[in-house]
Amino acid sequence: MRTYDLTPFYRSTVGFDRFFNLLDQVTSDGSPGYPPYNIERTGENAYRISVAVSGFSHGELSIVAKENTLTIKGEKTANENDKDKSEVLYRGIAARAFERVFQLADFVQVKNASLENGLLHVDLVREIPEAKKPRSIPINSGAQAPQVVDASVAA
Repeated sequence: MRTYDLTPFYRSTVGFDRFFNLLDQVTSDGSPGYPPYNIERTGENAYRISVAVSGFSHGELSIVAKENTLTIKGEKTANENDKDKSEVLYRGIAARAFERVFQLADFVQVKNASLENGLLHVDLVREIPEAKKPRSIPINSGAQAPQVVDASVAA
């Protein structure tokens, strides 16, 4: 149960509703802990999400990037050949289906995904367009105002 209320912030801010929705999601008690994952910063604008997916193959995993959401799903397909050979007495290696959803910041794009040693690595890069990057504005002195030439007076 949450002991704080974000309602006053909703009333006094404009455009931050997505931020407060993310805070609500983080504090919710229903977030599953399977499978475990790491989020690493590998460069100034580069990130890597590593998800522990031991026992899953390439065909059982899917990665979907849509707008600002990255969804990683894993669904174990039943192998009919293994059912006849052995019976599992204790299952300590989790092989249940999962879905992990990550909210991505603006201009973050998925560049690569690889599966190695039971870890699914998803590489992300933040590419800010030139129009959105900060630019320096020169400051003119007030003593020399630019001259405006009126075409009708010159004629």
